Amino acid sequence: MSETGKMRKNSLTTKIFIALLLGAAAGALLHGFTDGSAFVQDVLVGGIFYVVGQGFIRLMQMLVVPLVFCSLICGAAAIGDTKTLGKVGVKAIGFYLVTTMLAVAVSLGVASLLNPGLGLDMSQVQAVDTTVTESAGFAETLLDIIPKNPIEALAAGNMLQIIVFALIIGIILARLQDKVQLVTNFFQQGNDIMMEMTMMIMRLAPAGVFCLIAKTFAELGFSAMVPMFKYMAAVLLALLVQCLGVYQILLKLFTGLNPFRFIRKFAPVMGFAFSTATSNATIPLSIETLEEKVGVARRISSFTVPLGATINMDGTSIMQGVAVVFVAQAFGIALTPADYLTVIATATLASIGTAGVPSVGLVTLAMVFDSVGLPVAGIGLIMGIDRILDMARTAVNITGDAVCTTIVAHQDGALDKRVFEKKA
Repeated sequence: MSETGKMRKNSLTTKIFIALLLGAAAGALLHGFTDGSAFVQDVLVGGIFYVVGQGFIRLMQMLVVPLVFCSLICGAAAIGDTKTLGKVGVKAIGFYLVTTMLAVAVSLGVASLLNPGLGLDMSQVQAVDTTVTESAGFAETLLDIIPKNPIEALAAGNMLQIIVFALIIGIILARLQDKVQLVTNFFQQGNDIMMEMTMMIMRLAPAGVFCLIAKTFAELGFSAMVPMFKYMAAVLLALLVQCLGVYQILLKLFTGLNPFRFIRKFAPVMGFAFSTATSNATIPLSIETLEEKVGVARRISSFTVPLGATINMDGTSIMQGVAVVFVAQAFGIALTPADYLTVIATATLASIGTAGVPSVGLVTLAMVFDSVGLPVAGIGLIMGIDRILDMARTAVNITGDAVCTTIVAHQDGALDKRVFEKKA
């Protein structure tokens, strides 16, 4: 990348962080000093902030299906050797599953220590009705991974089916190589187009981030968080343990890289993920940062990062683990050791295929609650503050994807440590 390109990228990162801080300040001021003004609520918060913020999110969501589809095909085809592709895929999926189970265990441990639901005055918490569709059986869930109609899966945005179909195409392209070079070029050029489109939309990120954060703080303020402070503290503490503890220990053990330097280099991506609360939106930025600042070959990251954005939801699993303890304590329901094991297994399975879009974890939380007999209505207790926690857990999700990608790249000889050792 040219010096001009680096300066432009750094400038955008700076603008996003400034927008995040200004949005939080503006939202808090509007909440605290406008006394529910109709102009503020209807025109600013419910009008301008909502339209601009959600418009930006929709633009990013518009990119998801074609970006993931082309990126996975190109990633699988670029690896070339199908045996190597299989090894990379197995390692990545195995790592994602292990870290998700560790994440749930961490969350249950932290929540059990802090006891966030004890002493909760239920009359002070507004419960809302939550409609949940009946979940399919385990066998049907597995079969549903295979698309009966790939075009329908693409149109509906069924990410697991899209991944399966994309990987099959990528593997075939890798095996046939020169015989299908025209098709390979088509998807590579499609991937380039989607990356360029992403960069174009990213120029709107400061405005989108400002409006998203401002709306969140204008609606919640700080006083609204007081009744749920222990719940929030438990979730945030577990997220910190996972992000700064578990991930960095694994990174050091498997690659020998300096965890502090890794966090410093990857911080802009974490900040963007926090502000947008969508893992999918960070895919191109994450791939680019891993290549240019960490030294991960794009042929690895273009495969593992989109895969992780779909099946690696450690932050979401942490929220679900804490929520189980919180709601159980709030409703006076005792959980057994067997229940904890059930939560670990269910939350891990629920995280697979969870779409990388804001607050989707609340939907899969119903399945986790049902597995241990907790009232689904308990989800209503945490919906009001989920947006802020959703932003934090998204940052953890994409950090887990990046650490896994770095470890897999190191083991595959696709990590250039000279790039990593350069100053950010």
